[in-house]
Amino acid sequence: MDLPDGDAIGILGAHVMRGQRMVLQNTSLVLKPGELLTLLGANGAGKSTLLSVLAGEIRLPQGAEGGQPFLNGKRLQALRAGEQARTRAMLPQRSGLAFDLEVAEVVAMGAYPFPELATIQVDALVEQALARADVAYLANRRYLELSGGEQQRVHFARVMLQVLAGRSEDPHGRYLLLDEPTASLDPLHQQGLLKAVSELARLERIGVLLILHDINLAALWSDRIALLADGTIFACDAPDKALTPANLRQVYGMDVHVMPHPYHAGKPLVVFG
Repeated sequence: MDLPDGDAIGILGAHVMRGQRMVLQNTSLVLKPGELLTLLGANGAGKSTLLSVLAGEIRLPQGAEGGQPFLNGKRLQALRAGEQARTRAMLPQRSGLAFDLEVAEVVAMGAYPFPELATIQVDALVEQALARADVAYLANRRYLELSGGEQQRVHFARVMLQVLAGRSEDPHGRYLLLDEPTASLDPLHQQGLLKAVSELARLERIGVLLILHDINLAALWSDRIALLADGTIFACDAPDKALTPANLRQVYGMDVHVMPHPYHAGKPLVVFG
């Protein structure tokens, strides 16, 4: 199967087994630089598995039926881990860290794939990432003293630094994979994180793929929404086209009402029940 021309990250026609269960079946998804794409699906639909494939954490057998994941025109498995880390960063649902470091030191870990950066450059990136993630006030706090939501925002700053490091000298696409980044955040910080993600995509030409459970947050912030059911992405389009009652019933098995958003023109509002 031929890879798409130009910069992109994705997978074409992939099949993924976990144990005896087919989790992904003939699944295709392509993310371009500069767009924010949200993946929606019920619990157990395979969303995190798909992100893990794109992150290189799940390796598909060579010669497997269907396509292999790709990154900027190359098969992912042909790239060394260090090469992947300079182009793509992932924030999992839970980011464990047992070391009692200062927050600024945790964020600076995002620069590890870029050993050529001088200390002064890393410090500037840390300051920028902390500001964009709205956690600059935590810079000198001990990481282990933070709440779960604060720790999640610190890790968001870390992966943001990773995709921003050396960005001005890199003409190729970079990508950020976020698995339920708003799960432990209150509504104010959910909106703040998604605003930062949207600006990152638009201003820095970063392709962002995120998993959310809040459909209306996805509708507000996404350029495209991909719907995953029965191991297959069956719709991927702008929010107002993807979020139809028929599509959402196929994903969640529930009747919904979809109406124009009262405050955001062109965006849908989904009401369950």
